[in-house]
Amino acid sequence: MKKRKIPMRKDLLTDTMQPKKELVRIVVDKEKNVSVDPTGKKSGRGAYVSLEPDKIAAAQKSKVLERSLGVKVSDDFYQELFEYVDHQKARKELFGDKK
Repeated sequence: MKKRKIPMRKDLLTDTMQPKKELVRIVVDKEKNVSVDPTGKKSGRGAYVSLEPDKIAAAQKSKVLERSLGVKVSDDFYQELFEYVDHQKARKELFGDKK
């Protein structure tokens, strides 16, 4: 049986290549709205971040998302992102690789 290729994406926070399933996509649409894209299919400029809650706090301090996406990211969005990442990490630890 042929082995399937695993899509890789660069994590903005750790600057490493990781499997796409282990990252979450942040997207900016034409109206400059920043949102979490759990499906990975929203239109707009995207950036990938790892599912590590402590890295999200570091990203907020260094403003790495703002530089990458080219738009001001609010503190409310960072809180939403932190909660989403924390939930996904807990879910992954509980259920394994299933999503």
